[in-house]
Amino acid sequence: MPTAADDSSVAASSAGVGHSGKPCVAVLFGGVSSEHSISLITARGVLGAIDRDKWDVITIGIARSGEWFLYSQEELEALLDAQTITELPVGEQRVTLPLGRRESELLVQKDNSPVSEISRFRHVDVVMPLLHGPYGEDGTLQGFLELAHVPYVGCGVTSSAIGMDKHFMKMAFESAGLEVGPYVVIRDRAWRADKNAAMAAVAELGGPVFVKPARAGSSFGITKVEDPADRAALEAAVEEARSFDPKVVVEAGIVGREIECAVLEGHGTQAPRTSMPGEIEVVDEHDFYDFEAKYVSQASARLSCPAEFPEHVIATIRERAAQAFEAIEGEGLCRADFFVTEDERVIINEVNTMPGFTPISMYPRMWAASGLEYSELIDELLTLALERPVGLR
Repeated sequence: MPTAADDSSVAASSAGVGHSGKPCVAVLFGGVSSEHSISLITARGVLGAIDRDKWDVITIGIARSGEWFLYSQEELEALLDAQTITELPVGEQRVTLPLGRRESELLVQKDNSPVSEISRFRHVDVVMPLLHGPYGEDGTLQGFLELAHVPYVGCGVTSSAIGMDKHFMKMAFESAGLEVGPYVVIRDRAWRADKNAAMAAVAELGGPVFVKPARAGSSFGITKVEDPADRAALEAAVEEARSFDPKVVVEAGIVGREIECAVLEGHGTQAPRTSMPGEIEVVDEHDFYDFEAKYVSQASARLSCPAEFPEHVIATIRERAAQAFEAIEGEGLCRADFFVTEDERVIINEVNTMPGFTPISMYPRMWAASGLEYSELIDELLTLALERPVGLR
């Protein structure tokens, strides 16, 4: 496994350390969640497309242990070339971002060196957190960056937390007047106290149902149960979801087309911008848009953008995507996922505040089909982040 040999080699490969006058972007990837590997894939795409004529870049890996360290783009690419679904080894140079309103300089400590040898490395103007799932996308990292007083790409603390929790997300949608499908929430205490009552509530939804971890993404832990009256199948599905999150959301299956729409924050007082909607068609042997269809077998899912709908349905999808973004008080970006039924009901399923962001991911592809190319999209997100203040807003 490639590792950094010394301070100078890491600095040279991780960032342009000269005082170029360009804003310095710290790109974070990895993390402690089950979506660690997906974050690495996302980071590889972004690092390959970010405009180095406009931005200086520092690359920071976060190990499963939660440690931050300098990890170069070249090391990341070599790691993923060897094995796509993998995880970062702990690097030799740990970094941290000091808290407070002082100069936002990364501090570096070489492995096994005393604390007295911690040195200042680079000033950071903006952070691009490319982490998916809990402890990266759920408001925890965002809260840390707020304390460090450093601007960052994407949703803030509250909107990130709401956008990560499928239960509170649906409550926000309902409060905003958006239609959501029937669902049941199974909390940890309720499941441990009375499984029978929890399963009886799910059975009232009818079949099929989708059993999901409340706070996970990338289709980890999701099981389709054709008949929730099959207690063994339902209990196994709940336990599978609980292996990722003690809180579980069970959604009634909806007959309709799966549609996504990308949302991008407006500048200043401008309204959120929306892409043309895209339609996901799952093929081969997949029952639904699961992990393998998303990340392993790209031939298992096709995206049509713009989706073929009458103009008034497309307008409704885009309007409701913007409403969903506003409902969670979104910032930066989100991807809104819908079902559109035969009678043209547009039902919001969920939003994702840090969607997959490789060049072949649905979010960038929808913007590309709408006239905003991948590298331009990255540039726009960084610019939006620098325009927003940190703190209460």
